[in-house]
Amino acid sequence: MIPGRRPVRPAPSRFPEGRRSAMNPLQQLEACGQSPWLDDLHRTLMSSGELKNLIDNHGLKGLTSNPSIFEKAIGSTNDYDDVLKEMLGKGDADDMTVYETIAIADIQAAADVFLPVYEGADGGDGFVSLEVAPNIANDTEATKKDAKRLWAAVDRPNLMIKIPGTDAGTPAIQATIAEGINVNVTLLFAVKAYEDVAQAYIAGLEELAAKGGDVSRVASVASFFLSRIDSAADAKIDALEGADPALVEMTRHKIAIANAKRAYQRGKQIFSGPRWEALAAKGAHPQRLLWASTGTKSKSLPDTYYVDNIIGLGTVNTMPPATMKAFGDHGTAIKDSIESDVAGAEASLAALEKLGISLDEITHELVIDGIKKFEEAFDNLIGGVKKRRGEFSKAA
Repeated sequence: MIPGRRPVRPAPSRFPEGRRSAMNPLQQLEACGQSPWLDDLHRTLMSSGELKNLIDNHGLKGLTSNPSIFEKAIGSTNDYDDVLKEMLGKGDADDMTVYETIAIADIQAAADVFLPVYEGADGGDGFVSLEVAPNIANDTEATKKDAKRLWAAVDRPNLMIKIPGTDAGTPAIQATIAEGINVNVTLLFAVKAYEDVAQAYIAGLEELAAKGGDVSRVASVASFFLSRIDSAADAKIDALEGADPALVEMTRHKIAIANAKRAYQRGKQIFSGPRWEALAAKGAHPQRLLWASTGTKSKSLPDTYYVDNIIGLGTVNTMPPATMKAFGDHGTAIKDSIESDVAGAEASLAALEKLGISLDEITHELVIDGIKKFEEAFDNLIGGVKKRRGEFSKAA
């Protein structure tokens, strides 16, 4: 079991240390061409050996983090008491500095554990993600500067800097790739936004190649969110009066995966043809679609819904701990499930329009809401650090 956040120590692992005689569903994902990543990070994940066990025995290929994850890790455990106490005597260490000291150390430790995966994949997998400050999501220059600063501070080849796929973030993504820095593009909901960041990735690689850089050592993922789309679409569907039951049946709980299937088909087109082939000949890796927000929010859906139905060659699924545990226990690794019934997916998206609901409006609202939530989590994170430091200062 992936450890829960408990004070001091996680719960004992229910994943056996020895390799099973048959591959479990998480391991089977690799055979399907998809990499399972974990959407979680805290110190005991590394110190307990749980992360290494998940890599060695259960096929884990990478890890993502965000302000909400760090907020819970620092505010809900005693794991970081030693760092907080140690930095009390450093008068010039503000709360932001304390947070970054903790975050960078955790990211470095996780990246070191994943380094054999990274090397074994020739730089194509085994990444750990760290996000730029959410409050600069709409500031291109500040995002570029923060990405370079964090890249230098962590100093690990298998780091990915998370940058939101906003209008301001897209040129920052291109510039960051052109510097030879790996990028995890986050908060993607619309296919058009995905297309823009995929083109930015290609343009960044072209810039890097033009100045003699090695494009084979740069990687990127485009984090396309799922369950949040269904939650928003279902709320609008359920609020309709007198809607055609057939159209409702075609759309409820189906828009997120339909939208992802459209993005996957578009990605295959973008990463083909002469322009991409010229970069591929120099060793460039395609930007992989990463399925995010894969924990189910509706109790009427199976707990592995956003994993079983979205398996595709060259993709990533980053799962929260509960979803990863569920999929490892009873998930179904069906090769190319994302390629099944693409026509039906398009029919679901068309049915949503017939109901008078705009997917463009939904995705636009979700980007704004996503940035707001990350900003709130970041503020709470820094506030939590300040509170904990105050408690130790008072005790001292």
